[in-house]
Amino acid sequence: MKAVLMENGRVVIKDVPVPKLQPGDVLVKMKACGICGTDIEKIHGQYTASMPVLGHEPSGIIKESTVEWLKEGMRVFAHHHVPDYTCYYCTHGSPTMCPMYRRTNLDPGGFAEYFRVPAHNVRNGGILILPDHVTFEEGAFVEPLATVVRAQRRAGIRRGDSVLVVGTGPMGMLHIMLAKEKGAGEVIVSEPSEFRLNFSLKVGADHALNPKKDNVPEEVRKLTEGRGVDVAIVASGAPQAILTALHSVRKGGTVLLFGVPYKGTVLDYDVSELLNNEISVIPSNAAVEEDTREALQLIAEGKINVSRLVTHRFRIDEFLEAVKVAESGEAIKVIIVN
Repeated sequence: MKAVLMENGRVVIKDVPVPKLQPGDVLVKMKACGICGTDIEKIHGQYTASMPVLGHEPSGIIKESTVEWLKEGMRVFAHHHVPDYTCYYCTHGSPTMCPMYRRTNLDPGGFAEYFRVPAHNVRNGGILILPDHVTFEEGAFVEPLATVVRAQRRAGIRRGDSVLVVGTGPMGMLHIMLAKEKGAGEVIVSEPSEFRLNFSLKVGADHALNPKKDNVPEEVRKLTEGRGVDVAIVASGAPQAILTALHSVRKGGTVLLFGVPYKGTVLDYDVSELLNNEISVIPSNAAVEEDTREALQLIAEGKINVSRLVTHRFRIDEFLEAVKVAESGEAIKVIIVN
């Protein structure tokens, strides 16, 4: 079977054996898997939070199962990282910090004709059955939307809050859509790509600012009666995006760190401003099963129309071209289909 792998720091597309199952494992035929910004960071050596396995947003059809309740032919979403729910971190409210969490993964990854879901993931809720009306492409949004669900819960966005989203790639778009669904007031976006900036207005943003042309913190204050936003969401790994958020949030407001900062990121920022202005900085990393279940429900009920974000589709053997398109700023969500 064909699979996209990282070998010696570079991407290869090669034929590999179909994974063999152990008791409790499930084999899935991949039908759709989204390219995530963290996949691109792994390719460029900028992401160090977990092992360099590519493809973690897959949906597909069960090909083989060793588990009674999961049958061949079922349409499913599979989660790549699943905590053990028993360790110190899990029992103290930090399940994504669980040592088991990042040791679990799909084999050989989501960008493969077939992938194995390990027994640990299956046993702990890492497979969800897709309703018949949810497409495979929509199923490929369960994981990314789940991370947004968890992040906004951690940030405590309340009905009527003003929100700034810095960076409107696919994750920033999901933040716009979910914030609106949850009742946020004015949603402002900052994005240097005109294509993405215009697209953000179509999915719910109220104001679009281009940092190449606009002084974003200044314009944000004009739009918020001089205060700044209640919540600023950093949906980019760029250091400047973090600074934009910090300078655009109101006194007593919250900055949500969501985009993974580039390796070695250092900020030139006066930290005393955090204390003097009581600015809360809340990081959010990944998602767990309560989040994937909520994300699937939002998609299934039509509350978040994720399919409108898909702008490009490629096959596995076109993966390198797909990455170029995803990096171009002229795409939103790029999906690998099989």
